[in-house]
Amino acid sequence: MESVLSKYENQITIFADYLEEFPDTDELVWILGKQHLLKTEKSKLLSDISARLWFTYRRKFSPIGGTGPSSDAGWGCMLRCGQMMLAQALICRHLGRDWNWEKQKEQPKEYQRILQCFLDRKDCCYSIHQMAQMGVGEGKSIGEWFGPNTVAQVLKKLALFDEWNSLAVYVSMDNTVVIEDIKKMCRTLSLSADTPAERPLESLTASNQSDELIFLDPHTTQTFVDTEENGTVDDQTFHCLQPPQRMNILNLDPSVALGFFCKEEKDFDSWCSLVQKEILKENLRMFELVQKHPSHWPPFVPPAKPEVTTTGAEFIDSTEQLEEFDLEEDFEILSI
Repeated sequence: MESVLSKYENQITIFADYLEEFPDTDELVWILGKQHLLKTEKSKLLSDISARLWFTYRRKFSPIGGTGPSSDAGWGCMLRCGQMMLAQALICRHLGRDWNWEKQKEQPKEYQRILQCFLDRKDCCYSIHQMAQMGVGEGKSIGEWFGPNTVAQVLKKLALFDEWNSLAVYVSMDNTVVIEDIKKMCRTLSLSADTPAERPLESLTASNQSDELIFLDPHTTQTFVDTEENGTVDDQTFHCLQPPQRMNILNLDPSVALGFFCKEEKDFDSWCSLVQKEILKENLRMFELVQKHPSHWPPFVPPAKPEVTTTGAEFIDSTEQLEEFDLEEDFEILSI
C-alpha cells in the first residue's frame, strides 16, 4: 500500500509542478461552470479537476455480449467521454457542483452508487456493455467507434431504464433546442447537442477568454475494477491524479456534443436566458434556441421505456429485476 500511495503522491506533485507552468496572471480558468483564479487558486484548480469522475479504456472485463471484446481499447474513447459527461450530471444531481473528492476519504453513499452505474459490468446501467449493445440499434457493431451523436442517442435510451436518477435526456434535432418540447418531457434535464461543422469552433472561441482547453483524456488503458466485498469501489483509478491535458481550442474536432444539466425548471429557465444573452448574440452560433416546436417537424413524442423484449441485452434496474429492451425503437437523429 505504501508504494501505491507514493505513486499517487508523486503524481500530485507532478500535477502541481505542471500548474506552475500556467502564466502567473489574473486570468480565470473555468471548470464546468466554476471559475478559478490562476494567480491565487491553483491548488483549488487541481482539486476541482481531480474530483471529476475519469473514465478510460479498460481491459479484462467480462466479454461484451458473452463472446465479444473484453477491452474497449482503441474503440471506446467516445463512449468513455459520454460516461464522463453523464457522471458529472449525476454528481450535480445528487451531490451538487461544489462537492469535492479526496483520496482515501469516505464518500457519500450517493457517490458510490453513481460510480457503480458506470462499472464495466453488464448489470450496470451506463456500463460499456450496455452502451455497446444499445449502439447496435444505432447501426454500430459492438467494438465499433461511436460519434458524439450516437453516444447521445444511446444515453438517451439507457436513461429510460434508470429509475433511481429519474433523468430525462433530450437530444436536439438539427442543432435546434426547443423549449416547449423540453418542458413537456422533463422533471430533471440533461441536454446534449451535436455540432458537426467548423462554425461552432469559432463560436466557442468567442465564448472563451483563452484559446486553450483543459480536458480529461480517456486514451489510457487501465485494468477492470469491480465492486468490493463491502459493496464499495476502490475509486482511485476513476480520478485523474496526473497532469491535466491542455490543447488549443482550434485543434478541437468540429464534431462535438455539448452537455448541460438543469436540476429544476427554474435552472432551465436561467440557462435559456443565459444562452440568449451570451451565445445567440454571436453571428456564428453553436446551436439555436426556439420557444415553439417547428411546424414543419414531425410531432414531438417524449421517449418512453420500450415494452418489447427481443434482443437479450441485459439490464438490472433499481428493483433488481432483470429486464430486456428493444434496440430498434425509433429515435431522433441530428444533422450530420
